[in-house]
Amino acid sequence: MSTGKQLNRDLFSLAGKVAVVTGGTGIQGVRIIRGLAAFGADVAVVDLDPELCETQAKALCAEYGVRAIGVCCDVSQKDQVDAMVKRVVAELGGIHVLHNNAATKSKNPQDFFVPFEDFSFDVWRDIMSVNLDGVFLVAQAVGKQMLSQGTGGSIIQVSSTYGVVGPDFRIYDGSQYMGFRISTPPAYSASKAAVCGLTRYLATWWGPKGIRVNTLVPGGIESGQNEVFQDNYGARVPLGRMANVDEMVGAVVYLASDASSYMTGQMVVVDGGWTAW
Repeated sequence: MSTGKQLNRDLFSLAGKVAVVTGGTGIQGVRIIRGLAAFGADVAVVDLDPELCETQAKALCAEYGVRAIGVCCDVSQKDQVDAMVKRVVAELGGIHVLHNNAATKSKNPQDFFVPFEDFSFDVWRDIMSVNLDGVFLVAQAVGKQMLSQGTGGSIIQVSSTYGVVGPDFRIYDGSQYMGFRISTPPAYSASKAAVCGLTRYLATWWGPKGIRVNTLVPGGIESGQNEVFQDNYGARVPLGRMANVDEMVGAVVYLASDASSYMTGQMVVVDGGWTAW
C-alpha cells in the first residue's frame, strides 16, 4: 500500500510520458531536458542543429536511462513542425508534454538591440516568426496529436517578465551581453505578451479535452551579462540577484506533471519578485 509521502512523490513522476522540448539545446533547454528526464520522461530534443540535438539526446539516454531522440526543426516552418511531430510519435509512441521554448534574438544580435525608432520591420518579422508564429505552429501540431490520443496533456509555453510588465530601461545603462550593448527590443516584449494571450485562449479551447496550457514567466537569467547589468538587475529584484540557469527547471517539472493537474491558463512567474513591486 502506498504511503502519503509516496503518493506525493508520484504526483511529480513523468514515467511513461513523452516530452517534446523546443529550443532543447539552448541555455535553458539543456537544463529542462535533464530535469524532465530525471523525473522519468522520454524526451524529444528539438532545435536547429541536428548534431547537437542528437548529442544531447544520447546524453539523456546514458545519464537517466530514458528514451530520447534529437530532432532538427525550424519551428517557424509548418512543414518541419508537422514532420517533427510525426517523427516523435513514430519513434517514441506519442506526446504527453510540450515545453514550447524556442525563441530567437534575430540573426544578428546588434539588430536586436536597436532603439524602437530605428527598429527594422524585417527584424521584427524575423523575431515574431519564431517567438510567436513558432509557438502557434508547435502548439497546434502537438495539440492535434494530444487530441488524437485522447489522454489529455500538458503544454508549457514560455513568456518573460517583459511579456507581463513594461521594461525598466534604467537597468541598461552601461550594460552589455557578450560584448554587445543591450536593451529590450519591442519585438521581444510584444511576442512574449502574445504568448500569454495565446495560452489563455488554448487553455479554454482545449480544457474540456483535458489538455492543460500554462505559461512559464522567467525573470532574467544570468548567462553572460556584464557585472554592471547584473548589479543593476539585482538592485531591481527583491531577492537581489538574477536567476541561475537551473531555477526554472522545478517549475517546468511541476507544470508537466500531475502535481499541477487542476491548473490551466495560468502564468507561473519565477522572477525573484521583479513583478512584486
